Amino acid sequence: MNDFTCIKLEVLGPLALITLDRPEKHNAISQQTLVEIHTALDLTDNNDKVRVVAFTGAGGKAFASGSDLEEVAARDLAAALEPIVQGLAGRLENLPIPTIAAIDGICMGGGLEIALGCDLRICTPESRFATPEGKLGIIPGGGATARLPRIVGRGWGMEMLLMGQPIDAERALQIGLVTRMVESAVLIPEVQRMADHLASFAPFVPRFMKMMVHKGMEGSLDTALAMEKFGQGALVQTEDKVEGISAFLEKRTPSFKGR
Repeated sequence: MNDFTCIKLEVLGPLALITLDRPEKHNAISQQTLVEIHTALDLTDNNDKVRVVAFTGAGGKAFASGSDLEEVAARDLAAALEPIVQGLAGRLENLPIPTIAAIDGICMGGGLEIALGCDLRICTPESRFATPEGKLGIIPGGGATARLPRIVGRGWGMEMLLMGQPIDAERALQIGLVTRMVESAVLIPEVQRMADHLASFAPFVPRFMKMMVHKGMEGSLDTALAMEKFGQGALVQTEDKVEGISAFLEKRTPSFKGR
């Protein structure tokens, strides 16, 4: 955990906190950053105590300003066709545990695309969001054209993608890009509280919730509803279901086992 140069990894109870740590470049996402994030996720995969993964940025001025432009300038067609940020965002969506983007300051380009791959996004009043790639003669390559409209709707997705202009935290909250806004001083404590809350659920619940939403939205309503019924049918047969209902009726804290 101490060999990283572009990120920091801390395990705080049920929370694995990954900090993008290139403040001199506003935490721009380099290839090395992505390699290290994948390594950090490998470590959390092997830690049964980790129930939530969160991302934040070092320095107090940026979550991540985008992809490292020095690397983008040298990127050719073959490199552009590699998953790069898309691959990371996809991995976050498919993690069996919830993911949170804790945003304080600039969140643009590739940084926004990492945040879009997370299940939940919270921010501070100082945060700013944009997809400015059009000004550089390119389009987003980390999933923004697909994920952003699905999260904020086609209208605001088009506004942000075509105009490329930053929106502030209030607007991000209004359109559903983020769901909570807190002051900078309490951003990480809020994430910790969210992680503790999520960790109190039966382990299968977040995994099934994520699958129902992410996969269900790719099909028809009837398909999504059928998936939901099969998911519920599986969970009602678990020991955790029995424990959860018993604990509720007995007015005590449940003791879930993940089975």
